[in-house]
Amino acid sequence: MSLLGLTDNLTNPALMFFLLGIIAVQLKSDLKIPESSSKFITLYLLLSIGFKGGQELAHSALSFEIIWSLILGGFLASAIPILAFFLIKRKTGISNAAAIAASYGSVSAVTFVTAVSFLEMEHVFFDGHMIAVMAIMEAPAIIIGVLLMKRFGDSEREEGEQPTSIGQTIYHSVTNGSVLMLLGSLIIGLLASESQAAGIKPFTTDLFKGFLALFLLDMGITSGKQLSVVFKTGVFPFIFSGLMPFVNGLIALMLSFQITDSPGNQLLFAILGASASYIAVPAAMKQAVPRANPSLYLPMALGITFPINVMIGIPFYYFMIQYMAS
Repeated sequence: MSLLGLTDNLTNPALMFFLLGIIAVQLKSDLKIPESSSKFITLYLLLSIGFKGGQELAHSALSFEIIWSLILGGFLASAIPILAFFLIKRKTGISNAAAIAASYGSVSAVTFVTAVSFLEMEHVFFDGHMIAVMAIMEAPAIIIGVLLMKRFGDSEREEGEQPTSIGQTIYHSVTNGSVLMLLGSLIIGLLASESQAAGIKPFTTDLFKGFLALFLLDMGITSGKQLSVVFKTGVFPFIFSGLMPFVNGLIALMLSFQITDSPGNQLLFAILGASASYIAVPAAMKQAVPRANPSLYLPMALGITFPINVMIGIPFYYFMIQYMAS
């Protein structure tokens, strides 16, 4: 990627609105997106990306690349939390390590959506089955986190406390609003005909970038508030949440080279490996690992990892893909 290309990416309006949100917090401005509006925008983005992914899948024949892509997604969602857990359990305790591991093994739908917007801006094609890969990566990491907690966390369990069953964990993972909207939209897009999809195209496609800019403004404000919390937790969580995305992202990128030649798919694999969940995982961990401290793992994922992926990670992985292809 040339210096001019990097400058274009940094001046992308959606990214600039994200930076505006962070700056607003530092200036102690009262700028904010109403909570109800923020939830609507989140649902809209998931609906749009899921529906378009379903439409792409409807026109794609089942291939070995699709099968291996789904397998790779499941592998990453299972292996990354195990790696993260054993790296941090002595520093944070078992409960917090399980929640952090689940966060970094799961994925951020908004980071994925931002990467999709980046690819569209660069006019780089990606396959619709990558939406399905993202969808299946939500639950396995949460389940692995709970299993690790059950295996190593007996010493932290309070007397009389009833452990959450794996069945309950799976239920909370799949019925989480974000996951359900994404999967549901994917299926609806898969079933809808081209003429039916064209009828709602102004909503699912034309408005997408505007809503993304608004949402990233909101995420910038939220991330700016979380940054101060991360700084108070000490050096290690800050270092972990800054470096772990690149470790996971590069591993995912190298593995993706073995199953796909599509630069768009490769970039999405990298960002899926690098991202950390701050929506589905906190909701599930609140039920499954109540002793885990959300004021630790949520700011790590949202305050540090999310901005790094959006501002640095996406263009960095794209540069790596171009470099490896040259």
